[in-house]
Amino acid sequence: MPEMNRPLESEVDVAIIGAGILGAGVAQAAAAAGHRVRLFERTAPAAGTSSRSSKLIHGGLRYLETGQFRLVREALRERQWLLKNAPGLVHPLRFFVPIYRDTRRRPSALALGLLLYRLLGGGPGSGRISPRHWHNPDGLDTRNLQAVFTYLDAQTDDAALTRTVLRSAQALGAELHCPAEVESIEKRPDGYSVISTCGGQRRETHCATLVNTAGPWVNRVLDRITAPALELNLELPVDLVQGAHLVLAGRLAAGAYYVEAADRRAVFILPWQAGTTLVGTTETPFHGDPDTVHPLPEEIAYLLDTVKRHFPRRSLSLQSTFAGLRVLPRGTGSAFGRARETLFATDGGRPPRLVSVCGGKLTTWRVTAEKVLHLLAPALPARSRRVDTHYLRLEPI
Repeated sequence: MPEMNRPLESEVDVAIIGAGILGAGVAQAAAAAGHRVRLFERTAPAAGTSSRSSKLIHGGLRYLETGQFRLVREALRERQWLLKNAPGLVHPLRFFVPIYRDTRRRPSALALGLLLYRLLGGGPGSGRISPRHWHNPDGLDTRNLQAVFTYLDAQTDDAALTRTVLRSAQALGAELHCPAEVESIEKRPDGYSVISTCGGQRRETHCATLVNTAGPWVNRVLDRITAPALELNLELPVDLVQGAHLVLAGRLAAGAYYVEAADRRAVFILPWQAGTTLVGTTETPFHGDPDTVHPLPEEIAYLLDTVKRHFPRRSLSLQSTFAGLRVLPRGTGSAFGRARETLFATDGGRPPRLVSVCGGKLTTWRVTAEKVLHLLAPALPARSRRVDTHYLRLEPI
């Protein structure tokens, strides 16, 4: 029997902190590559941002405005992969984009954007709708309407997708410790030592590599790392941005809508589960404790006003609200125009043994996980690969 205060010891190739979609994806990729994997989650899988997104699997049409062509192309490739390999979790969704007399995006610009989207991998099904089809069953306001465009993307239940990827990782041999509190992390010459408590049991995990996928809590994890006789400052220069969503009674019949709010930001109005409509999102700077994030009254009013402007006859019966946090590179100005590229930060070692992953998109979780493994490959032992994630199918739980 171990001493009461002495933690049990074990050794793994890859330890991961945070079981959102990125943590689950890294666990799956590492286990598929044959590595010994342990994933720590403080509360529950997908408890943070990975259950509070806009639920879209998409290339990001609006990212073309800021020239993020590589991101859009990568996301569109992953969208197609998910449609093929996770048909029970990801389904196509038709979008409509109304252009009014006072809309900032002009018809010619949107037509060009949809052409680029299609060329980058968006597929067929986009174009301009004839005016005789503007009157649809959802009651879109046609006053001062100049054009309506349509295109295809996809939708998922983000939490269900995360749980399915996690189950896939576990089937490949990954261990999940949840709920588990990571108390401290120590840098060692051959990796890291993680002290955690799970189920009343204290454990020390020696890992060759460590992956920090804690999302809004990324710097909280880094603060727990110590390195004897070394000055170690791993804090990442990031901003937290809150995104609020509303769930309204009543389901859209024709499809989803990509509309422009009063401040010219893009807002999605989407059909959702159990006959409801999902509306999002906002981009509000956040400076508090990530555990306390919640929609603000002004965010709720902003989203309700956006729906009312486009669907004036629609009932605005509010069923629920939720908010999540995005992690963006620290910067100035509006969050709306900031890059959405995934950030990878290492501990600076040669080879690196720690990677912190910030930001990114729900859509690109699989390719992001493969990039993490590529960064850590020089520090990982040689193992026999179990399977290539490109060929894995994801079946709903």
